[in-house]
Amino acid sequence: MLAYIDPSAVTYIIQAVAAVVVALGALITVFRHKIAAFFKRGKDDVERKEIHFTDEDTSSQE
Repeated sequence: MLAYIDPSAVTYIIQAVAAVVVALGALITVFRHKIAAFFKRGKDDVERKEIHFTDEDTSSQE
């Protein structure tokens, strides 16, 4: 028995596979950033530098 695959069906399959690949890439990126932020959290507390503006700094920009 021979089977016929319609070209539009192949297009839908390609779109579904592409959507899964894109979704997995986004998921991996989100978790990679969360993991990196977790390990960087200790370093940022020690090395954090705060910027404070005074009235003189804001008046010169006007």
